Amino acid sequence: MPGSALTLAGVVATDFQASLVGDSNARRATTLSWLHGPASPAFLMAPKLASDRARALADQFDLRRLPPEFYDDPYPYYQALREHDPVKRMPDGSWLLTRYDDILPVYRDPKLFSSDKKKEFGPKFGPSPLLEHHTTSLIFNDPPLHTRVRRAIVGALTQRHIAAMEPGLVALVDRLLDAMADKVEVDLIEDFAAAIPIGIIGNLLGIPQAERAPLRGWSLAILGALEPVLTPERGIRGNASVTDMLAYLKTLVDERRMHLRDPDTDVLTRLILGEEDGEHLTETQLLHQCIFLLNAGHETTTNLIGNTLHALSERPDQKDELTAQARDAERMKIAVEEFLRFESPVQLGNRITTRNVEVGGVALPPDSRITVCIGAANRDPAQFPDPDRMRIAREPNRHVAFGFGIHTCAGLSLARLEARVAMSRFLIRFPRYALAGEPIRDGRARFRGFRNLPVRVAA
Repeated sequence: MPGSALTLAGVVATDFQASLVGDSNARRATTLSWLHGPASPAFLMAPKLASDRARALADQFDLRRLPPEFYDDPYPYYQALREHDPVKRMPDGSWLLTRYDDILPVYRDPKLFSSDKKKEFGPKFGPSPLLEHHTTSLIFNDPPLHTRVRRAIVGALTQRHIAAMEPGLVALVDRLLDAMADKVEVDLIEDFAAAIPIGIIGNLLGIPQAERAPLRGWSLAILGALEPVLTPERGIRGNASVTDMLAYLKTLVDERRMHLRDPDTDVLTRLILGEEDGEHLTETQLLHQCIFLLNAGHETTTNLIGNTLHALSERPDQKDELTAQARDAERMKIAVEEFLRFESPVQLGNRITTRNVEVGGVALPPDSRITVCIGAANRDPAQFPDPDRMRIAREPNRHVAFGFGIHTCAGLSLARLEARVAMSRFLIRFPRYALAGEPIRDGRARFRGFRNLPVRVAA
């Protein structure tokens, strides 16, 4: 994990250095104590950074040199940046945005703030499978390719189609819960949170059940390469995973071309048949959109379910309240929006300016690389009262966990359904679940989730 002992304003505290070792809870408590002063329970629930220490933290912040405790709890860092340097220039020349009101205009104007990553990813990845994938997939492209692919995907994810998926989703979740009941102690990521989206996206693309085992590993490796720092290990794993995934999908697409399915429900058939202004997707574009669908559909939902169950385990009042209303679909829908806001599964996004523009009072030239901090925007007190407190009945809740504008997540309704069904049925079945060991974060800044989340369950 990148990072080292953090030096702020020329001061290195012994307690802060000690926070670099030990378990994550101890590191978090020591970090907060150093940043805020002597700790008390009330203080830890609603910390107010001392101005001088917060400014120093903002001044020293660098996405490419993150300290270990950032991965446990990035929100004190985001708070310091919002207050003291909301349009922060990174040492590498890029810009980090942390205020809600600065981020929303970036999402709203795709012509001024482009999603095309060829200029940014060329130097990062060099000629490689990772470069081909991340500059071809839907999320990192502007219209017209973005429009053509998104239309094909969204057409198979209408409210009618998603509603028709619910019985199958309920059956999948119940099978996973049955299997967990037999184990008593389980890993909520491997045994539950990750299995749900792999099952659903696998069904959408018509991937045979017996061939789904490698999908999660491929996905994690490909998305891991998007971290601010591309280590040699991440590059090797990512490139190998793109290569292996393309080889598998090629056989799947060839088979589907020979045996097309109902384009109303089969996304792969829609992508094969899809046509915009007389133009079909090329074979390369088609294969990489399949990779994107698997990765995007897996990442958001896995993190959402895992983050939520962990957060509830640490907040018994919210857990009990939600368990009591777990059979109320409308109340659960409201709670899912708060889970998306409170621990956003995707924390960072990127844009590049196409001409001179001003953001948050700062003038940016063309080709300025911008990192949009979704996690910070969703904790902005200017938009969300008491933002560091999870309130399952919070309304209104205009979070940007799914992005905004033309790049709003195409599968947001499906992700919401998966989270609602998974959470409600889990809490009904295991209302007394509790952590059974130290959770392990996955050590990524762009995506916020767990690698392992051990719990004890009791029916």
